[in-house]
Amino acid sequence: MLSLINRIELADNLGKYMLSGSEEWLAIQERAARSNTWFTLSDIETASVNIATGFLQKEKLEKWAAQYQMPSEAKTVGIVMAGNIPLVGFHDFLCGFISGHKLMLKLSSKDNLLITHLLNKLIEWAPQVAEQVQVAEMLKGCDAYIATGSNNTARYFEQYFGKYPNIIRKNRTSVAVLDGTETELELNDLAKDVFTYFGLGCRNVSQLCVPLQYDFSKLLDVFKSYESLIGHHKFKNNYDYYLAIYLLNKIPYLTNGSILLRENDMPFSPVAVLHYRYYNDKETLMNELKSSNEIQCVLGRDALKFGTTQTPSLSDYADGIDTMQFLSKL
Repeated sequence: MLSLINRIELADNLGKYMLSGSEEWLAIQERAARSNTWFTLSDIETASVNIATGFLQKEKLEKWAAQYQMPSEAKTVGIVMAGNIPLVGFHDFLCGFISGHKLMLKLSSKDNLLITHLLNKLIEWAPQVAEQVQVAEMLKGCDAYIATGSNNTARYFEQYFGKYPNIIRKNRTSVAVLDGTETELELNDLAKDVFTYFGLGCRNVSQLCVPLQYDFSKLLDVFKSYESLIGHHKFKNNYDYYLAIYLLNKIPYLTNGSILLRENDMPFSPVAVLHYRYYNDKETLMNELKSSNEIQCVLGRDALKFGTTQTPSLSDYADGIDTMQFLSKL
């Protein structure tokens, strides 16, 4: 088994590789974009750069790992990965790899090329990695499980994995709280939180909380900077579909021609749609959002800074559950 020092060095090298512009790495990105049309080259690059700079740097990894007591005995951990955005399961893999456990990875068919390539690159540099990590279609005989999916798949995960130590993640989304005094720069940053990855990630903002009489005109104007998304056929299909529904059912909406805004108390919104709700008391609203099991990130002047949702740190764990602590105590 590789030592912790060696595992951190390999992760650091992987980060440098992901930033290198290697023809081999670029070719895999192009294959992934062809395989899944929700994965644009721009979004794959965004995910790669954020992982390489936010996770895969030796100093950050050492500081992060030092917070935990690494297990003395390696267990076998099965990891079921999602595939909604590029490399979304990488952080779970990294936690398992750095902790020293043996990993069995069940990759999503929507995002199997990128992670497989990166894993093979680690094995190329250090063949011992193949003894620690393997890709599998069936996750049997594991000592613990980490599974990410929808509310529906979570019921099956609980049925299959419930008797073992586990982390089972359900649907989550993110919400922004506005007060009407946001600057154009802040609204531009908010647009990144809304539109990056077409809004498909749990850290994407899918609902705005605004005060009564909020003027949406400035926001919609700023959002025009992402009007090129309407040229993506799947995004446009969603836009056209929900526009037709709103027109047929006489549901009030706002639009700038590339995104639909609809008043709806539900935090989850479809692709090409952004929900909004009104609030009276900001403090009451913040307490409600922060206690919700459906909210991953809350953005605003008194919360997470606009424009930062897609650049999490190593310690920004999904669902607020410390994955490394879970792994260290197996």
